[in-house]
Amino acid sequence: MSSHIHHITIDCADPYELAGFWSQVLDCPRHHDDHPGDPEALLFLPSGVSLLFQQVPEGKTVKNRLHLDLIPTDRTRDEEVERLLRLGARLVSDHRRSDGTGWVTLADPEGNEFCVERSRQERKARQTVGEASETG
Repeated sequence: MSSHIHHITIDCADPYELAGFWSQVLDCPRHHDDHPGDPEALLFLPSGVSLLFQQVPEGKTVKNRLHLDLIPTDRTRDEEVERLLRLGARLVSDHRRSDGTGWVTLADPEGNEFCVERSRQERKARQTVGEASETG
């Protein structure tokens, strides 16, 4: 037998507010029982894994040891980065390259880092261009 991931738990100061940010990022509603001031908030992701935001007394002080890598589903990486910045994310570092590859590291409103990579469509287009230039 093996195990499966039930929750990915994120420590934070305000679970309801941080879950609200991630709810917009992932287009996934907060659990119907979650309310402002609750010590926990929950997002059920379509994949079956959920994000559990739990209140802790201490603030974030160092770089995350675990972070999420996002791939946009209906827009480009750059469009998604702009959308997330408008939602309240902060730019941490930009690793985009002139050839279109790379990623962007952002932080959520409580400082938790996450990355935005190229969409599957962008990756596929890059492979097609690379193959065409190699063959012709």
